[in-house]
Amino acid sequence: MSALLVDKRVENTFEVFRAPRLAGIWLVIAGAAAGGLLLLLILSLAAGSWLMAAVSALALAASLSVAGRLIADRGRSSAALSEKGVRWASALPDVQKEGLNVEVGQLATILNVGPDQINDLQSTYVVAEDLALREIQNQESVPLMRHVTIGGIPFNAVLIRKNVVSCIDVSFILAPDIRQDKVDAMLRKIAVVKRGFQQQGVSAKLSLMLVLITQLSVEDDALLRQRLNKQLFEDTPVDVDIRLLDFETLQRIYVTD
Repeated sequence: MSALLVDKRVENTFEVFRAPRLAGIWLVIAGAAAGGLLLLLILSLAAGSWLMAAVSALALAASLSVAGRLIADRGRSSAALSEKGVRWASALPDVQKEGLNVEVGQLATILNVGPDQINDLQSTYVVAEDLALREIQNQESVPLMRHVTIGGIPFNAVLIRKNVVSCIDVSFILAPDIRQDKVDAMLRKIAVVKRGFQQQGVSAKLSLMLVLITQLSVEDDALLRQRLNKQLFEDTPVDVDIRLLDFETLQRIYVTD
C-alpha cells in the first residue's frame, strides 16, 4: 500500500529533488576566504595601497571572527556535555560516510537515479542536512555539536537545553510516509543511549529530535503530519520531538535570494 501511495502522490524524479542553485554554497569556504584575504592584505601592504589593505584587514577580521564563534560554540557544547557526565566523541569519518551512504542509497532507490548521479545526490543531501541543522540551531538559539557519538551511538547532531540532552537524527522525506523500520532503528539507538545514561548515573534528561527535511506538495505535507502520530512512536523510551523543514524554504532562507 505504501509503495502505491508513493507512486501516485509524489513525483519521484532526481530533478525535483535536486536544488537548482546549490553549487554556490560550496564556493563560500571560510578557510579559502581567509587565505585569500590574507594574501590580498600582504600584497596591498607591499604595494603601498593603504585603503585596500585596510579593507582587506577588516574583511579578514570578520571572517576570523565568524570562524572563532563557530569554534567557541562547539567548545561550549562540549563543556556542557562534559559537565553533565555525558560520554561523547566525534563520529569517525567512516561512520559518517556509512550513514550518508545509507541515506543516499535509500533516496537513490526512490528517485531511480543511476550510478553517475550518486555524487550529485550525495552533495545535495549534505547541503540539505547542513541547512536543516542551521535552522534548528537558529530556532533553539543554542550551539549544536554535529556528527558526534553518545555512548558509541552516532547522531547527526546533539544539543543541550537546560537539563535536556537532545540527540538529533536527520532524514530526507520524499513521500508522505516514514517507514516503521526506520523509526524502529532510531528508537533502538536512543534506547541504548538511555541505558548508558542510567548505568553511568547521568542526571540529564534524554530526548530524541527527528528532523525531517521534506520536499512535498501541500497535500502530501498535511498527509505526512497526520501519519506522524503517537502510535508510530508508542514504544519510544524517551520524549520525541519532530521537526518538519521544507527543503525549498531552507534554501530561500540560507542560500538563495
